[in-house]
Amino acid sequence: MIAHIFEYSAPTDLKEALGQLASGGKPLAGGMSLIPIMKLRLAAPEHVVDLGRIVALNYIREEAGTLHAGAMTTHYQIESSPLVRSRCPLLAEAASHIGDVQVRNMGTIGGSAAHADPAADYPASLMALEVQFRLASSSGERTVSVEDFFVDTFATALQPGEIITEVIIPVEDPSAGVSYQKMVQPASGYAIVGVAARITKSGGKVTKARVGVTGLGPKAFRAKAAEKLLEGTEGTAADIAKAAAAVSEGVESNTDLHASANYRTQMARVYAGRALSVAVSRAT
Repeated sequence: MIAHIFEYSAPTDLKEALGQLASGGKPLAGGMSLIPIMKLRLAAPEHVVDLGRIVALNYIREEAGTLHAGAMTTHYQIESSPLVRSRCPLLAEAASHIGDVQVRNMGTIGGSAAHADPAADYPASLMALEVQFRLASSSGERTVSVEDFFVDTFATALQPGEIITEVIIPVEDPSAGVSYQKMVQPASGYAIVGVAARITKSGGKVTKARVGVTGLGPKAFRAKAAEKLLEGTEGTAADIAKAAAAVSEGVESNTDLHASANYRTQMARVYAGRALSVAVSRAT
């Protein structure tokens, strides 16, 4: 199908873009989600504001113990960045699982997070990493935690005229073990379920466990029951199995043409077990 007629602009300055968005414009990042739904006429914005030429939104840098990724940084840039791979390997690993090469070359971290697809890959790792989002509009800036940002299916804390400008990621403890494990939907590349795990050990015990889950429920979430069960244990196979069994606790699992709720729940436990096993084995 062909999209409805719309006005198009491609500002090179963030302030100019925010002004256009305040007037009702729809932001376009990589276009991996917006363009298809416009073609299907599930969305019909009157004005599309392309953020792709705003160079100030495309960067990866380290500042005071945190990584800062501009919203227009592509999946491939994150996947291949030596800085991300060394300082935050979980994010690079998650990026490498997204779609295919073409999608990773065009899609952006800000666009993916703002779209809030419940089967997207980034949200699980962003939850496990406990990131923050810097948001901006014509009226100012604010910072929101990842747990407050994802509200529901395709729904976020973004207000009209507001965009993500930056993702703020804590630098990983070098001794931590991380892993992202995903049951992929072959046609789309999305996650039927995906689990991101971060494990820190000391004295033979798990001192910190963070588990982010995507694909299972209406939005990405932290599996806090699983985290609590694993912390303080030795991280044995039995400990991991017990924690993985709790990964779906309190979550109403999705049902669609790809998987029933019961199947998704079972697969979430399987992939949680795999992610935790790998993360524990990598923790030093």
